[in-house]
Order: sequence, then C-alpha cells, then structure tokens
Amino acid sequence: MKAPIRKEEYRGVCVFVEQIEGDPVRVSLELLGKGRQLADKLRVELSAVLIGENVGAAARELISWGADKVVVADHPMLGPYGTEPYTDIISEWVGRDRPEILLLGASPVGRDLAPRLSFRLNTGCTADCTGLDIDEENRLLVSTRPAFGGNVMATIVCPEHRPQMSTVRPGVMALGEREDNRTGKIIHLEPRLLEQDFRVKVLECTRMKSDAGNIQEAERIISFGSGAADQETLELIKDLAGLLDAEVAGSRPAVEAGWIPHERQVGQTGKTIRPSLYMAFGISGAVQHTAGMSESKVVVAINTDPDAEIFKAADFAIKNDARTLLHALVQEIRKFKK
Repeated sequence: MKAPIRKEEYRGVCVFVEQIEGDPVRVSLELLGKGRQLADKLRVELSAVLIGENVGAAARELISWGADKVVVADHPMLGPYGTEPYTDIISEWVGRDRPEILLLGASPVGRDLAPRLSFRLNTGCTADCTGLDIDEENRLLVSTRPAFGGNVMATIVCPEHRPQMSTVRPGVMALGEREDNRTGKIIHLEPRLLEQDFRVKVLECTRMKSDAGNIQEAERIISFGSGAADQETLELIKDLAGLLDAEVAGSRPAVEAGWIPHERQVGQTGKTIRPSLYMAFGISGAVQHTAGMSESKVVVAINTDPDAEIFKAADFAIKNDARTLLHALVQEIRKFKK
C-alpha cells in the first residue's frame, strides 16, 4: 500500500499546451486564461508545458497569454504527437515540479493523453469539464461537468491525490487578456529519446482541408434543427449566413439526417461555442444542445412551439415558422444592403 502523499508539497497550476506545427491551439490558450485565474486565487505560479519541434517562438507567446513559467521539450522526434514520449516527459516533469493542478484540453490529443497521465501519476481526472473554480479554504480544484446524459451538472473534487487533473472542452472558457509586456522564465528540458523506444511511429500528418470556417471562432452563427431541416430552408439559412458574415451550424438531429457534417454540430456531443450572436431555427433546445451554446452573448430562437425549451435560453424568442421568417429576414437585409 502506497503511503499518503504530502499535499503541502504540491503547489502551482500547470497547463499542457497542445501545438500544431508550432502554433498553440486555441483550447490551450483558453486554459491559460482560466489557469491564470485559478493560480491567482491560490497565490501560486502558472506554468505551461510545451512539447514539439521548433516551438521556441510559441514558448515566448505563452508568457504573453499568462504563463509565469514555460517548460519546453523541443526535439525533432517530438514534432508529431506521440502518446508514449509525451506521457514520459510530462509525468517526469510533474513528478519533479509537483503542481497541485494539471489542466489539459479535451481535444483528441488531450483525451488520449489525460488518462495515461492520470494512471502514471496515480491521481484522478475529471473529463470534459464546463466549469473550474477553487475551494480556497481547502485548496481544492472544483470541477463541473454534465452527467447522466447532460440532465444534471456534477461537481467533482479530488481531495486526497495530487495533482488534481481536469480536461476542458474547447470553447468553454473565454480567452484571457494577452499582454505583450509580460515577463516569465523558459525552462528547456533535454529529453533522452531513442528511436527504439517509440513503439508507435507517426508516418505522416495531414491537415483536413475545408472551405468552411471554424464555428468555435465565429462571431455569428446561424443554427438549425429538425424543425428547419429541409432543402429550401437550408438554402435560406445559407443565404442569411452569407448576408450576416456568419457560420452555419446545427443540432444533433440535423447532423444525423446528413444536412451538415459533425464538425458543425453544437452541443454536448458536438462543439461548445460562444459567439456574439446565435440564431436557432427549429431547434427544440434539449439540454444536450444548450450545454454547447449557453455562453453565447445574444441568443435568438425561432420555433413554432411556444413551450420549446430553447426559449428558456433565448434573449429573443420568436414564435414563427422558420422558413417564413427566413424569407422575410433575407429580403429585408438585402434591401438594407442595397
């Protein structure tokens, strides 16, 4: 039986920063913003762990996004993500530095890496969190996530093990303030990497090509559900999106019916978004969907059902047929733009 850990020896907040071709991904920058808040509450240092090839410029960038310390493992063999070397490097560093909190994005990479780290570090990990806070009296990370199909929100703490780990879905946390004049320190690790230690080798990485934008970065989103899922209505939605410089998204039924690809699904099993304007046409508003768009600044919901759940999440609720309203909106906006 392992001896109890000495929790007082663990101090600090650490964020694993995922990168693609040397550029930090957005969810990692979002976590640095939230990590900065948590570190300030605990009055401790915020560190970032960055692994890759030729990531020196990115390391300096992370200090501007809130990190006090950036730990860098830069090596040609670390360019493409690999579960084994990344787990080895991070677990070894965490074992030495002993942060009390370790955060990762719930991206495909984070979802692969987090359980490995959790096992290696002999601690728990709360996955797919939508909220993070600090119990200041007990120095505990308070993680909130949907449970039971999104019907309840669970609050989870890890009182006896360190570090306390959580993964957070992209788009849940707002970006922090970037400060170009921030100062911090960069620590370079020198991992011992041997070709024979890599049981899995990445032969090639190819970025998916798409003409469409990323809905998680869009300022305006026009979304639709089963109540607006027909060809004529979809064409009107695309017209409106073009006029408003918006992206088209949808609920799970719209994806399952084949009207839009999965990367454009909003909700618990899709993406979490926080646009300035979110217009929902023919979406009932199940909690699995609203969990993904509740941080939108302005929500306009259009539905023929006066009791639709989406109206509870809306700033403006319009009881009307989606196609009828879309016709009117498109015509009026075109007149206005002439």
